[in-house]
Amino acid sequence: MASREENSAHHEVRKPLVDGGLDHGSKEDQWMVYMSTFVAVCGSYEFGCCVGYSSPTQSAIREDLNLSLAQFSMFGAILTFGAMIGAITIGPITDFIGRKGALRFSSVVCVAGWLAIYFSKGALLLDIGRMAKGYGMGAFSYVVPIFVAEIAPKHLRGGLTALNQLMIVAGVSVSFVIGVVVSWRTLALIGLIPCAVTIFGLFFIPESPRWLAKTGNQKDFEDALQKLRGRDANISQEAEEIQDYIATLDRLPKAKLLDLFERRYSRSLIISVGLMICQQLGGINGVCFYVSNIFEQAGFSSSLGTIIYAVLQVVVTGIGAAIMDKAGRKPLILISATGLLLGCVLTAISFFLKVHQLSPEAVPILAVTGILVFIGSFSIGMGAVPWVLMSEIFPINIKGQAGSFATLVNWFGAWLCSYTFNFLMSWSSYGTFTLYAVINALAILFVIVMVPETKGRTLEQIQASINK
Repeated sequence: MASREENSAHHEVRKPLVDGGLDHGSKEDQWMVYMSTFVAVCGSYEFGCCVGYSSPTQSAIREDLNLSLAQFSMFGAILTFGAMIGAITIGPITDFIGRKGALRFSSVVCVAGWLAIYFSKGALLLDIGRMAKGYGMGAFSYVVPIFVAEIAPKHLRGGLTALNQLMIVAGVSVSFVIGVVVSWRTLALIGLIPCAVTIFGLFFIPESPRWLAKTGNQKDFEDALQKLRGRDANISQEAEEIQDYIATLDRLPKAKLLDLFERRYSRSLIISVGLMICQQLGGINGVCFYVSNIFEQAGFSSSLGTIIYAVLQVVVTGIGAAIMDKAGRKPLILISATGLLLGCVLTAISFFLKVHQLSPEAVPILAVTGILVFIGSFSIGMGAVPWVLMSEIFPINIKGQAGSFATLVNWFGAWLCSYTFNFLMSWSSYGTFTLYAVINALAILFVIVMVPETKGRTLEQIQASINK
């Protein structure tokens, strides 16, 4: 049975914290926030480079190393398994060595992976390198949004955290384009660049003030917060609020993985895991990995469709990041899920018409429109918002375990979607997109019922109101 002191602590955590209009300094003074965010999201760009590597290099790698289709398929699939391992382990690592330490560790693992691929003479070293890159990718997918959310002032947090998704899609698109004109070994060396920027940049940015406060480094905590808010900014109220909240959490028992499933964290867990499931099972990885094949089956130019797809993804993700702190998280994800539903319905109709040989001239138009609506809608909200909310809604004492679990669910969903897509398409092309439409309709209901709006609130206010 919990003691009175623990019950009191639980009650205090639930109290909303009053926002007294914190002084975050002028825009000119916040250059350190922007610089720190840039260094962190180079990890997101690295994530995109890892994802985008295999598509333009498939034929060259198979020819140079004499790989069978099964061996190259293993090379492609092992990335996801590495990411799952990274997701499981990076939360506790991040809590132990800090956010900067975790970013540095993830970068070093990716460097090792790229070098293994560059020097590979056969399938074994190639797969080891791919697994290492997957590990780093899974680690980055957790630590980047967590670090950015913890350093950003509340009025910038949504947009800066959403840069994570923008840099991922930028990395994918750039790798796809560059991979057409350079060799696969050269592309592996190019993949080292964002890792080098992150490792070098970490020497010049502060650690997360919230992590420093949690570990009891009082002086470093205040110095880091002052650097991030500007030399002349008044940080006293924000510092006091962070310390009071962490002091309350410290009176609770030390969090373990099983503690994540306790009642006081249940809403945060349901929101985070539910959004990760909605994000992945709505069909994004099936569409992303096989977009060329989808366009071909619909009778549209795969090369032209893929280029339009890549450009649209980057542009719309950028728009979503820019407006997130004005529009809010919940409206964006509702608009996104509605667009995903519409995109799936249009694509399902196009394949239905093709299978039954009805209106053949309308098939490619509907298919391209459906896929572009789908990816545009995903990019505006469903791609970024689940990661933003994950970084906001968990208290810092459980954030490592919660983030690892949510990221693991996300990567398992990514594997499940990409693995089953071809089987589903063989069963029924229009049935596949009808299934995705149903899942996205359920996602709309989930967001309406469960997901709170978090814009304009401090992390402490958000967590105190959710974890009741």
